[in-house]
Amino acid sequence: MSEHDDHTPGHDDGSDAPFWRLRNVQLAFGAGLVLAAGLLVERLAAAPGVAAAAYVAAVVVGGATFVPESVRALARREVGVGTLMTIVAAGAVLLGEFGEAASLAFLFSIAEALEAYSLTQARRGLRSLLALVPPTVTVLHDGGTRKVPAGEVRVGDRIELRPGERLATDGIVRAGRSALDVSAITGESMRVEVEPGDRVFAGSVNGGGVLEVEATATAEDNSLARIVHIVEEAQERKGGAQRTADRIARPLVPGIMVVAAVAAVGGSLLDDPATWLPRSLVILVAAAPCAFAIAVPVTVVAAIGAASRAGVLVKGGAALEMLGAARIVALDKTGTITRNRPEVVAVEAVDGVDRDTLLSLAAALEARSEHPLAAAILAATPTVPPATDVEAVAGHGLTGSVGGDWVRLGRPGFIAPDGLTPVLDAVQEAGATAVLVERAGRTVGLVAVRDELRPEAPEAVRELHGLGLASVVLTGDNRRTAEALAARAGVGRVEAELLPEDKARIVERLRMERPVAMVGDGINDAPALASADVGIAMGALGTDVAIETADVVLMGEDLRHLPASFRHARRALGIMRQNLVLSGAILVVLVPLAALGILGLAAVVAIHELAEVLVIANGLRAGRGHALTLAPAVAP
Repeated sequence: MSEHDDHTPGHDDGSDAPFWRLRNVQLAFGAGLVLAAGLLVERLAAAPGVAAAAYVAAVVVGGATFVPESVRALARREVGVGTLMTIVAAGAVLLGEFGEAASLAFLFSIAEALEAYSLTQARRGLRSLLALVPPTVTVLHDGGTRKVPAGEVRVGDRIELRPGERLATDGIVRAGRSALDVSAITGESMRVEVEPGDRVFAGSVNGGGVLEVEATATAEDNSLARIVHIVEEAQERKGGAQRTADRIARPLVPGIMVVAAVAAVGGSLLDDPATWLPRSLVILVAAAPCAFAIAVPVTVVAAIGAASRAGVLVKGGAALEMLGAARIVALDKTGTITRNRPEVVAVEAVDGVDRDTLLSLAAALEARSEHPLAAAILAATPTVPPATDVEAVAGHGLTGSVGGDWVRLGRPGFIAPDGLTPVLDAVQEAGATAVLVERAGRTVGLVAVRDELRPEAPEAVRELHGLGLASVVLTGDNRRTAEALAARAGVGRVEAELLPEDKARIVERLRMERPVAMVGDGINDAPALASADVGIAMGALGTDVAIETADVVLMGEDLRHLPASFRHARRALGIMRQNLVLSGAILVVLVPLAALGILGLAAVVAIHELAEVLVIANGLRAGRGHALTLAPAVAP
């Protein structure tokens, strides 16, 4: 195709325009009408000059879709498929083959129109997310309410969200309780219960209660707008298959020009120039890598768009290909195979220390921590005393001063269990994580916290194994707890008691075996996510850091999105390969036929454009997204 977009999906003439309003479509239609008029006049044998004029007009109209940008590309010392077509059209006119030139311009303009439309259609599904924002919003104002356009909502405005209404922007619930349908964003059918203090996101549909929501973003900067922006940028990132197509197509263009020139000069010297000059133009067209240039981009755009509509953000072609190529899945434990809602399940204090005192000591230190277990301990503690000089010992625990005593809290090994070993063994066998508390150099007790396994985790792991993916759990937790949870999930391999740098090291080691996908929260697992062939952040709706850092982002909490994403990526990879094989086969067949004079210019152009239509149609199949469809959500 022409150089105007370099076959990347970031350029889009009127992405929201209907088919007939696309400029390339209008030009192709006009070129077809003028060409048909020329053919009719020529067939009637009435005014040959009129027929020739009609053909030239068809060349001008159809050529407007690719000639101007081809000329600009030449000024930048760039050549592409459009350059070849421009040379062929000009050569045919100079040789007096006006009908052939008009046919080429018309057919190639159709190909340009189809490419523009296919990429527009693939992208339109993604941009339809923005249509989830309602046109008006009910804003609380001066003791009453008023309707305002969604675009006028400002941060801090209070929005009244009635049953059945869709939220226009992100916010925090300030009053009311309800259940929200977030399936349009996350792809999950399970409704989310919300109450005062909970974050809510644009596009959510309110259930039965009335909510008062304080806006935390404008309609132009909400989570939906950020998702669309990030994915549209990601669609321009080239993957390995696309780079392969580029490596074939780019050097092929100047090579084709050299071959055609040799055929024209050599054939004219050895034979009749009237035979070889037109034939060299046919060779030029026959070897043009039109289908190669569009084979991968249309597939990538369609696949990424379908994934985004199902709540899976894929950061470009490279991420899509690595997702499809992965053969090992490394799963973080907390928040990935578990629900990330830990609760205190056991408290064991030594003689002379009561339960509340033990919890208070632990909570005093945990109040300064962002560890997932901290919230569980704080929630179970009636009063939290102040702590000073609190410091985190990476991968081990916390230290600080509470009530004048030096206190340490952390994993076994960092603190000796002393007489608590039997209790420690029991809670770990039950799949709980234990932290020990030491005061003034003496171990005073143990707090056990358990984060329950996600109910859909065993099903998701079975599906991963069914896809031929090996699974391994990576966790900083103790081995007994990790193995107990992994066994219930169906994961046979466990790497436990790891520091963040240990996870990254193990991922690097796994990569020596086969391509690795690392699944984590996008923040705490950043080193491991970066070390993997493809990093996947889970449950990242509203988490900017996770969306920005991971290669693939699962917006929802349902772990079954993981195997669904692998299936979708593999299907897209298969379609890419089909397109590349078809594109190569077209060149292998057409070039010899053109060189032998079996096919003329119009026939070669028609076959090329038919092949391109097939490649585009096949690529758009990647946007159907059947592999991403989940069964009804598993009840917790």
